[in-house]
Amino acid sequence: MKKAMVIGASGGMGYALVMELVSRGVDVVALARGREKLEELFAGEEKVTLVAGDAESKEELIFAAKGVDVIFHAMNLPYEEWKDKLLPITQNIIHAAEENGAKLAMVDNIYAYGKSVGNRLTENMEKKPHTKKGKLRKVMGETIHQSSIPTLICHFPDFYGPNATNTYMHFTLDQLLKKRKGGFVGPSDIEREFIYTKDGAWVMVELASRDVAYGQSWNIPAVSTITGREFEKMVKEQLGNDKQLSYITKPMFALYALVAGKGMREAVEMQYINAEPTILSGGKLEKFLGKMEGTSYEKGIKETLTYMSK
Repeated sequence: MKKAMVIGASGGMGYALVMELVSRGVDVVALARGREKLEELFAGEEKVTLVAGDAESKEELIFAAKGVDVIFHAMNLPYEEWKDKLLPITQNIIHAAEENGAKLAMVDNIYAYGKSVGNRLTENMEKKPHTKKGKLRKVMGETIHQSSIPTLICHFPDFYGPNATNTYMHFTLDQLLKKRKGGFVGPSDIEREFIYTKDGAWVMVELASRDVAYGQSWNIPAVSTITGREFEKMVKEQLGNDKQLSYITKPMFALYALVAGKGMREAVEMQYINAEPTILSGGKLEKFLGKMEGTSYEKGIKETLTYMSK
């Protein structure tokens, strides 16, 4: 891979992908709507070409992708835009890859799997989404895999890390940096999974660099699971013992969403992920790439807080 394009480069995972690609000597086209944010993130990066573009325009994507070997789709739309924009934008990205003879690597979540029913989610499980958003992601994945280009899809749990602002953990950490108490979405004692964006980017670029990884979906789990109480202990160690968490259960989240606006209301149906263990299996990935250490929560949270405090 000599040249790649990252769509959604100003987001948390997009930023991590750009920096991982640059660290490997790859030239990168970093595409997002806002040029100011792109300049803030990638100023001084000689191997990064900034493009303020709109993924809703097939022509803009085709032009921006000229000469790239792999397109990384890391764009994250607000929930309320999924119904109207998710599949058309996916088609635009596929067309851009087809027109330029590029491969496509997609950042995806775990919504298409539906409930885990106590099992770790594996790639060969039948996808049975029970939410509107899960059903949309399932169709999106099928559309990508049925295209005429080499594709791979990476399923990730919730993200956290530098510049990963649209995440549950960022919500909590941001509150704790500003005041004594912060809200943690989910019960205190349920196993949860958060993947550090730098780890996710490393794995995804590694997969995208190997031809045999295409034509498949890959589950990318976090280094380990963590409960709310364990997270609170780590935060206290880094920010002080006076910091406390309040745990936002599903009924509490739904009640707050009634007055918080459409975006929050759209998130209510996805709260099963926060209310019960929904964990990815990394067996297939480990067999392919070998055992990976990953970043501990202690180190990842510390680096994230340092970035947020700039």
